[in-house]
Amino acid sequence: MPPKFFIGCFWVCIMINPANAQKEISYNLSELYKTNQLETTALQQAEILENSLPGAINTKGVLWFKNFSFDEGVIDIDLRGKNVFLQGFLGIAFHGIDSLNYDVLYFRPFNFRHPDSLRRKWSVQYMSLPDYPYDKLRKDKPGAYENSVFPVPDPDDWFHAKIVIKEQWITVYVNRDELPSLHVRLLNDWKGGKFGLWDDGLSGDFANLKITR
Repeated sequence: MPPKFFIGCFWVCIMINPANAQKEISYNLSELYKTNQLETTALQQAEILENSLPGAINTKGVLWFKNFSFDEGVIDIDLRGKNVFLQGFLGIAFHGIDSLNYDVLYFRPFNFRHPDSLRRKWSVQYMSLPDYPYDKLRKDKPGAYENSVFPVPDPDDWFHAKIVIKEQWITVYVNRDELPSLHVRLLNDWKGGKFGLWDDGLSGDFANLKITR
């Protein structure tokens, strides 16, 4: 195991591959929140989850990371939503320009095991705001930017997502499966920008964030 260091508000675990000098960094989300490294407002809130996964937090709205820019890489994260119709939308926001212009990859856990096969295909979604919201994409290119997830997680429990953003593509793997649940081309050519935890104004649980650049 590589050594761990406490630097500011992060528990950081860095692994360097000599071939490509990739760095994997782990973020303790509860420490980020406690040390004011997440942007919070009256509409963007967070609280620490006790008796849950280490460092887990519950969020409401988009919580941007302060002084942080993300271009491309691999995002590993554990998430937990709600198995209640229209009460669980959660994922990550990236390439953010401001609070209105950014990309989103998110999940709808209440659709994971829905008996309607069409609804199951609405389980994971990529969209780019404000020009390409989910409803426009679903109307203009049905099935292109959303899909079912596999293996199918328990919609009430934690699940793992690996999100690879590289060379104008986004690829999503669920619960460490080798086959992607979603693989689509990004809808813009934005480079870099804000990164954050996203939910649609409701609430979602997040833990064990790792980013490899």
